[in-house]
Amino acid sequence: MIRLFAAIAIPEEVGAALLPRQDRLPGARWRPLEAFHITLRFIGDVPENLAGDLDAELTTVGGGPLELTLAGVGAFGEGADIHAVWAGVEENEGLKRLARACEIAARRAGLKAETRAYKPHVTLAYLRRPDPAEVAAWIQANNLLRTEPFRITSFGLYSSWRSDQGSWYRLEREYPLY
Repeated sequence: MIRLFAAIAIPEEVGAALLPRQDRLPGARWRPLEAFHITLRFIGDVPENLAGDLDAELTTVGGGPLELTLAGVGAFGEGADIHAVWAGVEENEGLKRLARACEIAARRAGLKAETRAYKPHVTLAYLRRPDPAEVAAWIQANNLLRTEPFRITSFGLYSSWRSDQGSWYRLEREYPLY
């Protein structure tokens, strides 16, 4: 079994601009620069042969390069169940089409349909039972986040590996957007 997801890597210079926002939230497990990404389709744990089928399907995804902008911040969960804070992605039709194409590829490979609505974001930190007032203060302090537009010419299939220091990701395959 291998844990996979399809995602867009955040360019280092864009990610570096996010690092100063990783403060003033007690107990946050801040994600390192190399972990910043925009998930297109979470796959989860799959057998190796299904991973091969998924790879073959993802090679058919295209759509052309994208220009993306990160804008705003938010959190997943409510109250004591808030579990992550993130940087948002400005509305982008090309990104939505790419995520849909990855969903279609996943279904053709034999995976079940994703039931959650697609919310493109970059996870900045994971949280465990945070003080909701502190999360609200962090969001208020960072809600004007806006990066310069950046160009994306590929996406990848990543494996996720758990360790005592949190998850780390490895690029398994890269797919050009042409």
